Amino acid sequence: MELLENERIDDLEHKNLKIIQDEKGFCFGIDSVLLSDFAKGIKKNSNVVDIGTGTGIISILLSAKAKINKIYGIEIQEEVAEMAKRSVKLNSLDDKIEIINTNIKDIFEYLKPNEIDAIVTNPPYMKLNTGAINEQKKKLISRHEVECTLEDIIKISYRLLKSNGEFYMVHRAERIVDILYYLRKYKLEPKILRFIQPKINKAPNLVLIKAVKNAGYQLKVEKPLIVYDDRGNYTNEILEIYNKK
Repeated sequence: MELLENERIDDLEHKNLKIIQDEKGFCFGIDSVLLSDFAKGIKKNSNVVDIGTGTGIISILLSAKAKINKIYGIEIQEEVAEMAKRSVKLNSLDDKIEIINTNIKDIFEYLKPNEIDAIVTNPPYMKLNTGAINEQKKKLISRHEVECTLEDIIKISYRLLKSNGEFYMVHRAERIVDILYYLRKYKLEPKILRFIQPKINKAPNLVLIKAVKNAGYQLKVEKPLIVYDDRGNYTNEILEIYNKK
């Protein structure tokens, strides 16, 4: 596999999967790994859309963690989408994963509404005019709501999903009010909520959420997922997710 300048191949330490990353671009973090594990219960033979797939990390891991028919990874940035396509090829997953280089707002030029079984997304966390603005365009688009907002993603997800289709997302814990508001507004009923804490005595900084299209009201709040123990090492649950236990 030929690499471009500043690219490297990383071992995902799961079923010999690998991924190409740009050392100067946006590399995946623990949030993507946790989301792929959270969503591994997606029903067998589902057709899945990965909104904002980036390097393809969630799609690649999910292809090994769940018995999925097809994953469509949607990525607006051409260079990033091309890198994701090469990672898919590197792992011989061309029959399972298709990377689509488009704006999520144009997705219905490629996919039909009401036909997707599940959606996974690790969207930009920051509203456009909040937080430190990263000058590098690729990182800016990955971290801030430049090309699409949280509401855009949830509204489009509702249109893509079948009735009772599943929606999985990881986001900043501080955005939980916005998340729940838009999910309920667009009839994606929150079903499972799990906060992620850096340490047991620290406030949550991330949240995992599952919602179901047109479902009834009943939310289960699971126990928090703790990332590090008191000595600064990964907890047993994190080690299991990373296949290091």
